[in-house]
Amino acid sequence: MLKPMPLAEAQSLPFWRRPITLLFMMALTMPIAFNAWSALLNNFVIEVASFDGADIGLLHTVREIPGFLAVGVIAVIIFIREQVLAMISLMMLGVATAVTAWFPSLGGLLFVTLFSSIGFHYYETVNQSLQLQWLPKDRAPQMLGWLVAMGSAATMVVYGLIVLTWDRFDLSYNSVFMAAGGVTALLALFCLFAYPQFDAPTPQTKKLILRRRYWLYYALQFMAGARRQIFVVFAGFMMVEKFGFEVHELTSLYLINLMINMIAAPLLGKAVAKFGERRTLIFEYTGLAIVFAAYGGIYWFGWGVLLAAILYVIDHVLFALALALKTYFQKIADPADIAPTAAVAFTINHIAAVFLPALLGLLWVVSPGAVFGLATAMAVVSLLLSLLIPRHPEPGNETILTKYAPAPAE
Repeated sequence: MLKPMPLAEAQSLPFWRRPITLLFMMALTMPIAFNAWSALLNNFVIEVASFDGADIGLLHTVREIPGFLAVGVIAVIIFIREQVLAMISLMMLGVATAVTAWFPSLGGLLFVTLFSSIGFHYYETVNQSLQLQWLPKDRAPQMLGWLVAMGSAATMVVYGLIVLTWDRFDLSYNSVFMAAGGVTALLALFCLFAYPQFDAPTPQTKKLILRRRYWLYYALQFMAGARRQIFVVFAGFMMVEKFGFEVHELTSLYLINLMINMIAAPLLGKAVAKFGERRTLIFEYTGLAIVFAAYGGIYWFGWGVLLAAILYVIDHVLFALALALKTYFQKIADPADIAPTAAVAFTINHIAAVFLPALLGLLWVVSPGAVFGLATAMAVVSLLLSLLIPRHPEPGNETILTKYAPAPAE
């Protein structure tokens, strides 16, 4: 309980108390609150808070502000261990989710969303750092795939319960938010006290660092954040606004995503290990460009709800390949840079997220198809950047251009 233990000695612990098990517990805990919130959000804001496209864009802009400020994690871990910060952040997310329905107005939802987002984004920053520190490079792609599958399984349980009980028991938004948020907070509290504090072999740099040799990783993170916002904010919103999906119908679509992801994520992890980050990311970004272009076609050419649902599922599966971006960085990074770079990368990932949802919310009111057209262009830019990843990335071989102009260490 809060007792430091070198990572090498953790194998002597019972399996349920080892670092890998804690990573799986964290992968299980976060989706309960976050995805219950996500499943209900679009219907809640339209039916209860009377949101339009501009309002939902503003809400997601506020939600992404803590992600933009994730670089502050570097200052926090000077005083709090990363593992402890992860659990505190999960508890913040859980509590904020639990009280969401108490604030059925634009101002109230902006406030509680900001609070929950601090928990979510600080957790995600530290979680990525711990994964890359605790997982060996040769097994990281496969284990990351299994962690994605665990998150999908947890989310599937949440969505399944919503689908099965929402109409049958006439559930309220408040009861679901309270239950999901409370479970996440309690599980995080358990993890805080049930596991030792694991010490990775390489102490982390606890200051802001920006290294020129990581420039391609930074660029890919920026584009991923911009592109991801369009999917997160507007794909689900489209299903409700354009096609009139109700809570249980939208959640059923999420369930299909999750069942596919539970099977696909471990296989995708193996694919990254076999084919490498370069080929995997090229495949992902090509697929995303096609999907976003087809989203635009739904508005420009009147394509129907079945195609929209299929694209939504494909979109979700392709995003699981983002684990290749993590392992690319793990291969090129100085081990001491993992924690501070995870924080910097999260901030870079959220630069566009701070202003893009609000601006695109205004564009959505005029032309929803144009929003997805912009996403297509972003996916193409990501594709071009992925072509610069070498077949075998490592320190000193961060991009295919390195041999022509070697980047300095700093």
